Amino acid sequence: MEKKYIGIIPARYASTRFPGKPLARLGGMTMIERVYRRVADILTDVAVATDDSRIYDAVEAFGGRVVMTSTEHRSGTDRCLEAFRSLGSDADVVINIQGDEPFIAKSQIESLKACFDDDAVQLASLARPFDPARGFEALFDPNSVKVVMDSAMNALYFSRSIIPYVRGHEWQQWVDKARFHTHVGLYGYRAETLAEICALPQSELEIAESLEQLRWLQAGYRIRMALTSEPNFGIDTPADLEAAEKYLKENPA
Repeated sequence: MEKKYIGIIPARYASTRFPGKPLARLGGMTMIERVYRRVADILTDVAVATDDSRIYDAVEAFGGRVVMTSTEHRSGTDRCLEAFRSLGSDADVVINIQGDEPFIAKSQIESLKACFDDDAVQLASLARPFDPARGFEALFDPNSVKVVMDSAMNALYFSRSIIPYVRGHEWQQWVDKARFHTHVGLYGYRAETLAEICALPQSELEIAESLEQLRWLQAGYRIRMALTSEPNFGIDTPADLEAAEKYLKENPA
């Protein structure tokens, strides 16, 4: 039987660097509407999961599907599980779409879905080959999470540090001496696996790096990775929004 997919977009109002980000306007519409409409062109079943009435009302106003969730969730993954259950979904796979990625590409979601053609895959995500032209400083940035994978494309580890370490070379030369991959924060979970990982206690590695996927790895779950070359624009700050507005004007399609 063909697998059923649901896309869930977690959206919080509170943000240390950019409060109210889902309602910030980009190209004449709110961020959350832009993400929703882009994803709805790819997946037939999409919903926003929020903890704020302002976001809830905004989604309803443009005709989107939305569910109110708890304010106590530790992560977007936990919010996805509550929304999945509240919606009464019978989807086989839940796709967690970042609410601050307004230019998410169809190919990225299709690549993630393709991971689940393998019945052994429980969790999936995306990685992007790092462009050496961006230089060492971009690679060093702790907000750019790095990932290393095994020969079957399962994640071995995620880190805010640079992995792998390139022995025998000055750090300025590392980008030219090894292949690096950065993590793209789009996740797919089998429905039963989503419930399992949300029940796990936080792990030492997760707490150390502030990366929830390390909790899953440390508990023994495998995360299948797919590669993408598509650009992503995560909006974390008002400055990022300005850059996205400029990009949209230059790439209206």
